[in-house]
Amino acid sequence: MAGESGLQTISATVLVHEAWLRVSRDQGQRWESRRHFLGAAAQAMRCVLINRARDKKRLKRGGEDAERVELDALSEAEAVLMFDAPDEELLAVDEALDRLTAEDAVSGEIVRLRYFAGLTWPEISELMGMSERDLGRQWAFARAWLRDAMEG
Repeated sequence: MAGESGLQTISATVLVHEAWLRVSRDQGQRWESRRHFLGAAAQAMRCVLINRARDKKRLKRGGEDAERVELDALSEAEAVLMFDAPDEELLAVDEALDRLTAEDAVSGEIVRLRYFAGLTWPEISELMGMSERDLGRQWAFARAWLRDAMEG
């Protein structure tokens, strides 16, 4: 997988499992609300994806010049989650998202819930306690901010 064409491929099962392991490490953790839990889950999924992207770039894992070898064919029933962003872009989004969250925590949370957790607009609206119209405005701001940050 190290030599693949920059696409992030990870089965949904593996992603959720890895995220759950991260979220459940602290046995004393009490979730204040569904929003708190889903926010932590989105952050954990983000960390898993970013770590995979970084690992693929490391020389000890084959770096960018390694040849891809198919070991097993996935069964047709297995769902595979594919992110269209190349590793470099995913890492750039991660860095820009950290800066956005420092400036506007609400926008950062919306991006995490949408991009990394894959929640729908009605789900995010319910969790955040915002109307979908307000959510749309925040999303437009966050997208523009991230675009400027990544281009600059």
